[in-house]
Amino acid sequence: QVQLVESGGGLVQAGDSLTLSCVASGPGFSNYSMGWFRQAPGKAREFVGAIHWSFGMTKYTDSVKGRFTISRDNAKNTVTLQMNSLKREDTGVYYCAARATYGMTQSDYEYWGQGTQVTVSS
Repeated sequence: QVQLVESGGGLVQAGDSLTLSCVASGPGFSNYSMGWFRQAPGKAREFVGAIHWSFGMTKYTDSVKGRFTISRDNAKNTVTLQMNSLKREDTGVYYCAARATYGMTQSDYEYWGQGTQVTVSS
């Protein structure tokens, strides 16, 4: 059983940067691919990006490409989402999640954190 805890959310202005962290506890973190998702008010939760468990390959949704970067430190059981040039539409609750394979499909993610709120004001 993997447990995930996100941190780093907050209130920022458009154009600012913010770094979210997700710390995992439990066995086998390095064997899981990690994803970040977000849910804006009144909208469905959506994929933001993912990082492969070993190769470090990443993929992002188009709206964050070039602005967001996912990295991981398997020695520290941590995955990070660096968000630059934030926009109002980036507002939402951000979740990290873990899955045994690499991909974007939410239903394939087995473990989820509780989420952290990111609010971007104009």
